[in-house]
Amino acid sequence: MNIPALLVAIMLAAFATVPAGAAETYPNRVIKLIVPFPPGGPVDVMGRLIAQHLSAALGQQVIVDNRPGAGGTLAGRVAAIAEPDGYTLLLGSAATFSVGPALYRNIGYDPLNSFVPIAMVSDVSYLMIAARRAPFDTVPQLVAYAMANPGKLNFGVPNGAPPHVLALSFKAQTRADIVIVPYKGAANAITDMIGGQIDAGFETTSVVFGQLDSHGIKALAVVRDRRLAELPDTPTMIETGVPALKNSSWTGVMAPVGTPQPILDRLRAGIIAALKTPEMADTFKKLGAEARFPTPQEFAAFIAEDNRRTAAVVRAAGVKAD
Repeated sequence: MNIPALLVAIMLAAFATVPAGAAETYPNRVIKLIVPFPPGGPVDVMGRLIAQHLSAALGQQVIVDNRPGAGGTLAGRVAAIAEPDGYTLLLGSAATFSVGPALYRNIGYDPLNSFVPIAMVSDVSYLMIAARRAPFDTVPQLVAYAMANPGKLNFGVPNGAPPHVLALSFKAQTRADIVIVPYKGAANAITDMIGGQIDAGFETTSVVFGQLDSHGIKALAVVRDRRLAELPDTPTMIETGVPALKNSSWTGVMAPVGTPQPILDRLRAGIIAALKTPEMADTFKKLGAEARFPTPQEFAAFIAEDNRRTAAVVRAAGVKAD
């Protein structure tokens, strides 16, 4: 069965698992949006804005419940076992649905079958970044340096997160001699990069925009198929000669499988309306993020492909998270 057909079957089954009339009275109590990251980060900011606008659209309070840990899979586990009644939602991401499942064992949910996609929220570009003092300014120069200095070049990345997979993929494709240093989070890796302990790495624009140039970090390439308007002089990874390396950090709102279609439709309408507000547009611009509006079926297919591609990279590298 293909992904769209499976999604339709899941949605039809939803009505058999929720009491009759539940959709008609929805919502009549507080709704919880689980966010897989700590408060204050870019994804948390997006989640709180979505919750704020959904609260207004639904006439019921939507609160954010931060559940960081295990590469985003802890939040996925909590959300997957919730009642499929529309009162527990998940702000999922590549970490929860692709990278975490590829790196961690026994995560406690099926990333492709435990949830129903409601709406994609954002698409954020990754950058290859390097310390200002690093002896290279381009990706080809970085690769040449790594080849000439075996074991000397290190990449600092959050362990079990998408940048970790990007580093593994870059190393495999270029055959550059790179030491990958896992960190507990992006903040520590960037601090060490500014301080000179780490040479390079990958991170999203939402994390590093404020750190570029004046703060000791330079951008070497954009990890997608087109340049960014905010960084017009920074080439894409494809332009630097690494055509297979293109990825982005995405987020989207999900519900446990079995949630009734009328509830999903109402939530989707509220989220789409929130994404089109000037406040969200301004926030996204500051974070280097883009709002995306695929259908739920297109979003499900996107997640499945991202999951497959990430699993292949991790499997080839033979890496498992601690």
